Amino acid sequence: MSDDHTHVQEFFSARAAAWDDRFPDDGPAYAAAVADLDLRPGDRVLDAGCGTGRALPPLRAAVGPSGVVAGVDLTAAMLAAATRAGRHREGGLLLADVTALPLRSESLDAVFAAGLIAHLPRPAENLRELARVVRPGGTLALFHPIGRAALAARQGRRITPDDLRAEGNLGPLLARSGWRMTSYVDEDARFLALAVRAD
Repeated sequence: MSDDHTHVQEFFSARAAAWDDRFPDDGPAYAAAVADLDLRPGDRVLDAGCGTGRALPPLRAAVGPSGVVAGVDLTAAMLAAATRAGRHREGGLLLADVTALPLRSESLDAVFAAGLIAHLPRPAENLRELARVVRPGGTLALFHPIGRAALAARQGRRITPDDLRAEGNLGPLLARSGWRMTSYVDEDARFLALAVRAD
């Protein structure tokens, strides 16, 4: 993928209004993934590539009223859908590029990223940008509400050896980007890789 985000914006803009209708049963999977982040009251967390904001309610519940929740997305139509769904009340929404976040270094405790890695133009560099905004020891969750095999079947394709989300590829990629993978789950019901920011 090139650094020209036009294709990604066009793809998601065309689907934003009906996105939640297409995937109405994903809520429990999002909540379970957020629970695995082990957030605490008062934590500061970013939903990177937040889309329609489905992770924002469980993120807010995890960090409580004293915590900070922000959702960043490249596509205005997705953020508009999040607002129509009322999810803007759970955290601030920001139209921005996750590859160049308008956030201070080490200002967050955690990043949650659902379905993001497949859309990163330069994965190692872009994951390093996520590491930049997280404090040492902070966490990253790379999530998808279905596993790699189920997603490939849905899209009518096969998993290839160069799939970034394969455990043997993702661990080294994260390590090159300032993260240490601590957990990896790839089941039909969900994909979740957790990592800790290296000191």
